Amino acid sequence: EYKITCIQGKHMEDIYISGTGVWTPPHKISNDELVESYNQYVDLFNAENADQINTGVIDALEHSSSEFIVKASGIKSRYVIEKDSLLDPMRMKPLIKARADDELSFSAEVSVKAAKQALENADLKPTDIDCVIVSAANLQRAYPAIAIEVQNELGIEGYAYDMMVGCSASTFGINNAFADIRAGKSSKILVISPEITSGHNNFKNRDGHFIFGDVCTAVVIEKASKAKNKFKIIDTKLKTTFSNNIRNNFGYMNTIEDKEYSESEQLFVQNGRRVFKEVMPFVSSLILDQLNEHDLSPEDIERYWLHQANINMNAYVIKKLLGDDFSSDRAPIVLDEYANTSSAGSIIAFHKYNQLDDGQKGIICSFGAGYSICSILLEKA
Repeated sequence: EYKITCIQGKHMEDIYISGTGVWTPPHKISNDELVESYNQYVDLFNAENADQINTGVIDALEHSSSEFIVKASGIKSRYVIEKDSLLDPMRMKPLIKARADDELSFSAEVSVKAAKQALENADLKPTDIDCVIVSAANLQRAYPAIAIEVQNELGIEGYAYDMMVGCSASTFGINNAFADIRAGKSSKILVISPEITSGHNNFKNRDGHFIFGDVCTAVVIEKASKAKNKFKIIDTKLKTTFSNNIRNNFGYMNTIEDKEYSESEQLFVQNGRRVFKEVMPFVSSLILDQLNEHDLSPEDIERYWLHQANINMNAYVIKKLLGDDFSSDRAPIVLDEYANTSSAGSIIAFHKYNQLDDGQKGIICSFGAGYSICSILLEKA
């Protein structure tokens, strides 16, 4: 059964998240492994640049530690697409085989894997889908769209497109799917987020070498769902405001600019302290505004599936909403195992911890570069 509502003179069936999937890479790196590799790199760098360090031209690099990582972030491990080259102090980044244009791209391959799991959970076939949205912080290429490649691989009729909104890409993608279905353009949509973050992280930077992990998530959005475990989308709320405090400058325009870029200048960089100070009040206030609009209080929300970037960020948000007295399962954490997986983090948390009773409500909320924030209010149906 589903509720029929009347919006702008048109009858519209309720829209649901009906299935989720998570593809996890086969390689896992502990903090200790990552720190050992990084510290070897530091020793090599300091030895090779001893003269400049001794004369004050450049600063010596400092060692990292597992204790520092856990205290700063709550991260204990991460999954990556390739391990040996990333841990090689002479390389410090993954190495994967290049693929020909007539081969399935890496991002499309992992997207298909996550999508098939989400479809199985929704009790649907690929041919039931009529739209694919691939939404991630970074895309493998400009065009053809990864989403269209995935559409072709799965044999889906309809349309597909890519989009990027930093660490809010997955939730903005769900919002677009919700809007497309509500507008009558589609009925069943796959939103996929292939977050291969090890390709844009700087593993030679002490403040950031531990932050990211690789993953791919997929979500099925559909109207009139018959899935056993589904969540009605009650509302979506979005906010963006421009900031330079989280950047990735890699792009095709680099090749025609009058500057020779170093690799580090084209990789992820952030001012973590300023991000925390500026973004976190935005997040809590946006969620509170959304709840007020629906005559709900923070206590009415059974579960908060928050962006998984930093344990201290999540603690700030949940304490602003619920105070100091709340059980840990109200805002489940996956970043200790997965690290920051960019836009996929909140979806992983939802995928793993969505066991609610009918009528109970939850919020998926992401926040990150842009700045961008999206909160999705759900009800277990």
